[in-house]
Amino acid sequence: MLGIGQHFPTFSVKATVSTDLNTAFQTVDNSTYKGKWLVVFFWPKDFTFVCPTEIAEFGRLNKEFKDRDAQVLGASTDSEFVHLAWRQHHKDLNTLPFPMLADVKRELTSALGIIDPAEGVAQRATYIVDPEGIIRFVMVTDLSVGRNVAEVVRVLDALQTDELCPCNWQKGEETL
Repeated sequence: MLGIGQHFPTFSVKATVSTDLNTAFQTVDNSTYKGKWLVVFFWPKDFTFVCPTEIAEFGRLNKEFKDRDAQVLGASTDSEFVHLAWRQHHKDLNTLPFPMLADVKRELTSALGIIDPAEGVAQRATYIVDPEGIIRFVMVTDLSVGRNVAEVVRVLDALQTDELCPCNWQKGEETL
């Protein structure tokens, strides 16, 4: 698995960006959000139970990420058409403010080393990538355990200070 200090892999994938079939799809690659922090999170499968709780929470906190000049990208190995159907049929996903990447060829998940060996799907992984494309944070949880999106915001805040941040540090507190 790629980790801290390594370059996030080069990628180019179809993404679902809306529920309107006429504007639903676009290609997203490394240059799409050049110069921004990226928060890239992966979930195992669409139309499941834990995944939409996390995806919806990233959507609810999207403004927090935008305020920090970070772009959220959600991803799974499902196709852009499956993403579209899920967004259209799940009320919490209808108006997501970030792209849902479709890594159907498993190129990005393979390059990151996050394909679950037992299930063959993306592990529940989260990456924070700095504007130079360097991985600065990685978290992977068991397929059955959802992540804490507020913790991802907290870590982004800490990374953006470029200072030493103690345990449980919150934005606005003293650094070391």
